[in-house]
Amino acid sequence: MEKILIIDDSAVQAAHLKSILEEDYQITVVQEPEKGLEYASEQDFSLILLDVVMPGMDGFVLLKKLQEEVATRHIPVILITSLSDIENEQRGLTLGAVDYIYKPFHPLIVKARVNTHIKLYQYRKQVEYQSMTDQLTGIANRRRYERTSEQKWQEAIRLKVPFSICMMDIDHFKKFNDTFGHPAGDTVISSVASTAGSYLRRNTDFLARYGGEEFVAFMMGDEAKPAFEQMCRVRRAVEELHIPHCGSVSEWVTISIGGITVRPKRGDSFSTYLKIADAMLYDAKRFGRNQVVWNNENMRQFKE
Repeated sequence: MEKILIIDDSAVQAAHLKSILEEDYQITVVQEPEKGLEYASEQDFSLILLDVVMPGMDGFVLLKKLQEEVATRHIPVILITSLSDIENEQRGLTLGAVDYIYKPFHPLIVKARVNTHIKLYQYRKQVEYQSMTDQLTGIANRRRYERTSEQKWQEAIRLKVPFSICMMDIDHFKKFNDTFGHPAGDTVISSVASTAGSYLRRNTDFLARYGGEEFVAFMMGDEAKPAFEQMCRVRRAVEELHIPHCGSVSEWVTISIGGITVRPKRGDSFSTYLKIADAMLYDAKRFGRNQVVWNNENMRQFKE
């Protein structure tokens, strides 16, 4: 069920809107603009119904703030207002509102307009999902990784929880491609993605194809040792697929993994720690491949 946020200082009007929509949608009501901004940032809403005339921060100011926040700018906003002049309508649409509903509103009009914008939002999400999915493996692609990485990093800062960045690479992949051909190589990439994805299934996990035979993953909430142990399980699971490799370099297809776990603070750079994770991957390969090398924020190293 799609989720709608109603931000309205009038308890009577908010309750009326909720009664019209609650049969078809999951409705959250807040009466303070500041709390509305907070809820919109932290939860996954498909639409916001926003009253324009509110004390303190009015709907136009709040709409501008919603459009400025990375976490909320994608949520469509319908303004609810008694201001029916052209200037205010133009102002709202210019600031990013998708529609206006004028008071006094009719339930059938509210339902129709909400339904239209929910459908448009669902369609846009589907198109966006397809554009951010790697066609070979079905996991996130580089574009989605670049969009998600900073969001997840900022979320970890806000929640003050550990954040793990992991780089993984298929060992001797060029040799495999040269021996068995690119279609077989594509099958290996898909198998590794599927196997890693089966271990990274929580809402706080993220896996993407970084490029070629390389993958990047995030885990949020785990300390360094549990994160390291989880990726050791991923490495073993890939080896246990027993995909034959060239006997001259390895019996089976394997992966090398490098990572780091930190508790990020404001001012910390995601890219700095990504480079450390990549350096740990380099160490894993330098130490003989088919292993995991990990650091915590104190640069204590874990390795198999």
